[in-house]
Amino acid sequence: MKIKIVLSLLFFSLTTPCFAQIFYSKTEALELAFGKATVENLSLFPEDADVTKIQQLSKSKLESGLFTFYVGKENGKVSGYAAIETENVRTKPETLMIVLTPEGELRNVVMLAFHEPPEYMPPERWFNLLNNRPLVEMDFAKGVDAISGATLSTRSALNSVRKVMAIYQVMVKK
Repeated sequence: MKIKIVLSLLFFSLTTPCFAQIFYSKTEALELAFGKATVENLSLFPEDADVTKIQQLSKSKLESGLFTFYVGKENGKVSGYAAIETENVRTKPETLMIVLTPEGELRNVVMLAFHEPPEYMPPERWFNLLNNRPLVEMDFAKGVDAISGATLSTRSALNSVRKVMAIYQVMVKK
């Protein structure tokens, strides 16, 4: 009986995909974004008019009525904004931290967790190509290169970046 249980466990452990990779915790991610700066939460509750504008700018649906920015501050001055976004790629999520400058430009994107097979994960150099690109150019049709084999994950990442940049423009920049 014990042998059957051990063999069953071994079989299931070999057949269950072990793709999930978590690279950074929230605390580690915010330290990566802002160093030792003070981090404050900025909770935003978009009204209907805001939701419409955000969806138009981001070209994606806003799923929640609450959005949180993490605001890095040094000596009382804003050093940047970060948002943590999770979106399903195919059937499993990817979680990104999108970091903006105080002016709302994309400073960098960090993969925090990826639960699809690793070959579908966009490389860091692809994310770096998005830095400083304006929101209107965050599109495959406007110069962003797709990655063969990672099309869905790059599309998901672009959706997350556009959404964060649009929320910044509509609700923070004012």
